[in-house]
Amino acid sequence: MRYSGLQVLAQGLMGNRGWTPAWRDPKPKLAYDILIIGGGGHGLATAFYLAKEHGLTNVAVLEKGYLGGGNVGRNTTIVRANYGLPGNSEFYSHSLKLWEGLEGELNYNVMHSQRGIINLFHSDGQRDAYARRGNAMINQGDDAILLDTEGCRRILPYLDYAQTRFPIYGGLYHPRGGTARHDAVAWGFARGADLRGVDVIQNCEVTGIDVENGRVTGVQTTRGAIRARKVGMVAAGRTSQVAALAGMRVPIESHVLQAFVTEGLKPCIDHVVTYGMGHFYISQSDKGGLVFGGDLDFYASYAARGNLPMAEHVMEAGLTLMPMIGKARMLRSWGGIMDMSPDGSPIIDRTHIDGLYLNCGWCYGGFKAVPGSGYSFAHLLATDRPHEPAARYRLDRFETGAGLMDEEATGAQHNLH
Repeated sequence: MRYSGLQVLAQGLMGNRGWTPAWRDPKPKLAYDILIIGGGGHGLATAFYLAKEHGLTNVAVLEKGYLGGGNVGRNTTIVRANYGLPGNSEFYSHSLKLWEGLEGELNYNVMHSQRGIINLFHSDGQRDAYARRGNAMINQGDDAILLDTEGCRRILPYLDYAQTRFPIYGGLYHPRGGTARHDAVAWGFARGADLRGVDVIQNCEVTGIDVENGRVTGVQTTRGAIRARKVGMVAAGRTSQVAALAGMRVPIESHVLQAFVTEGLKPCIDHVVTYGMGHFYISQSDKGGLVFGGDLDFYASYAARGNLPMAEHVMEAGLTLMPMIGKARMLRSWGGIMDMSPDGSPIIDRTHIDGLYLNCGWCYGGFKAVPGSGYSFAHLLATDRPHEPAARYRLDRFETGAGLMDEEATGAQHNLH
């Protein structure tokens, strides 16, 4: 079924009895050409682009839970391309361009809203850093506008500009940035892959990766053994555990990142706003809730929940920046398990095991990378050659030290990113 306004009207007149399932619920076959471990946004996007761009449809996505139940359904939904380092800049620029045509490509409303992102700065040094980043963005072909204090006041009149400790000097405005509906992105890619013949298999946990004579031959799952010529690992915060099934150690630590949402409010925040002197970022959802987050919990964990001290820290930063939100009641909080790499940049590469591929290390910015990651990983799986925008995301940079991309200049250490 192709979705359209006419279809919505027709189904409404018929009592919505004619909608067909968005995707099939297939049983696993005994063998596939390519298996993708992980049915999150990156894994589903990979399957979609394998079918669409490369004509490879004998593909299965194996998800141990349900679609949208992992990080792709528990994040703050921000989409942007405001990176400054070569390697990251090209990749996220490519990903943003894919976002801009995604709803038409998928025939699915992912509620992509280019409402703009403003990164605030609070010192002369931060202004200089954001000026350099803005120039890098413009040189890459993306958009960036450096705002002074009055420029911010015109767009964000509700902020506390007279903070005694951290006055607002201005901000870097990225108009094409914004948000999208997180779980709708997963559903849209799942539907698009399924329509092209890919098997999306839920409740199918991978319990082993079969390797013979240095080559992958398939996987063991809770629904039986499945053979494959190629296997792609796209398991986010569970990457270390999945790679261990093949006897691999990867340069990844798993940390929890909390997010929060308030009760629904009347529209009051039109953009995504980040606070330069306290790790805090906020936007308002289409349902009216204020969606915000902050720092990692700073200890390794697989628990999809957060700790109270970090929750308090995030609230303090938010109230310092915009006291007006102080009376809003928090509705819920949750935690996503982040796959943190030492330099804060991702990995898309082949492994030392023939036929086994790795896509991980997205840290706390994986959502905005979903279409770009899927496109680039699909290219690698299909051709055995790196896709140009992701060419610097090599695994061996952590072994040699060459090509590290420390975007935040916080040092090559997992828990600093």
